Amino acid sequence: MARTAGSHSDITGPKVRAAAQKLFARGGYAAVSMRAIAAEVGVQVGALYNYTPDKQTLLFELMRDHLEELLTALPVPAGDALAQLETFVSFHIRFHADRPDAVFIAYMELRNLDEENFITVEALRRRYEDRLENILRAGVDSGAFAVQDTKIVTLALIAMLTGVNTWFRESGRLSLDEVVAQYWDMVRKAVGHTA
Repeated sequence: MARTAGSHSDITGPKVRAAAQKLFARGGYAAVSMRAIAAEVGVQVGALYNYTPDKQTLLFELMRDHLEELLTALPVPAGDALAQLETFVSFHIRFHADRPDAVFIAYMELRNLDEENFITVEALRRRYEDRLENILRAGVDSGAFAVQDTKIVTLALIAMLTGVNTWFRESGRLSLDEVVAQYWDMVRKAVGHTA
């Protein structure tokens, strides 16, 4: 099939991914058709298949790439458990604040992945969760944290921190720095560190 006039793979490919991300985040994966993605990009539906074999692959690649970027950007642990936890909290909020669509898809569209893709994405999510849980375990072992079940606290903290980008706006009442500071205070208290 001939490429649409004015179409360039290095331009149209990223546009396809951006359109899919926007539409999946707004309407949900199941409600978005390849025709809708093509219309958003401004190409014929058949042209999409030059950039992706199917909608499932688009969803998987968006989720995988987001999580790989997250893991790559995650700071190397340094300092004691409290310092590591503070770094993690700040990183998580700041990294996700600029990526609301990617975050929504990564957390809400898992059910739409086929089994093989789910296994891959779940393994990436687990690597990220493990980083936080290791910090919590180190804090418990050192006596800095009073946490009964590190797995439950890990999942609760990630859910709490991820929730920031459902309501945070740059033009809002609080700056991102102020939000990070308040969330850090809540997390510190949640793990039983009050000093």
